[in-house]
Amino acid sequence: MSLLRALLWTVLFAVAFAWVEASVVVYLRDIYYPQGFSFPLQSLSVSRVPIELVRECSTLVMLAAIGILAGTTRWQRFAYFAVAFGVWDIFFYVWLKVALDWPASVFDWDILFLLPLPWIGPVLAPVLVSLGLIFAGLLILRQERVMPFRPTGPAWTLGSAGSVIVLWTFMHDTDATLHGSMPAAYPFEVFSAGLACYAAALWVSMKGAHRRITNGNPK
Repeated sequence: MSLLRALLWTVLFAVAFAWVEASVVVYLRDIYYPQGFSFPLQSLSVSRVPIELVRECSTLVMLAAIGILAGTTRWQRFAYFAVAFGVWDIFFYVWLKVALDWPASVFDWDILFLLPLPWIGPVLAPVLVSLGLIFAGLLILRQERVMPFRPTGPAWTLGSAGSVIVLWTFMHDTDATLHGSMPAAYPFEVFSAGLACYAAALWVSMKGAHRRITNGNPK
């Protein structure tokens, strides 16, 4: 399958799956937030939490599956997964806007994920992460057409640091996520540092690839 064809099917799957996910959230909000979704959060019934956790795990499995099917190497599969996840996440909010006229702005807060702790943040934050995933995925696929993508040690360090920082911004406010308090101001400065680490990791990897080409060792 050609790159463009694989990308097309990956994007179509992600857009359609985003509608499925958004429609589930519409029903959940009707049940748990009939007066409208807002913070402080109303806790889910304890008996329903395992169902929601399995649903989230299943979502990741389905997005990973499309990456595995579309790619032929480890990094191609990751790249297709990154594109699928990014498109899915962005269109999840697009479809919620269509169905519920929500969010009113990109600064509205949302529950992003529940594993291993609840993640919360303004809609803008996960959308920026998703845009970065799409860009990184496309860049990796482009490089894989020329040579294998091989991130260096410093790239791994920067990428790991970025993940820790970004995840901390989503999960650190346990008063809001676990105890029903209003969330504190989102630390956009810290979040920006995490995104900068991601960007630096990608730049270091691409610089290393360029050096391999220059030295006549593209593998």
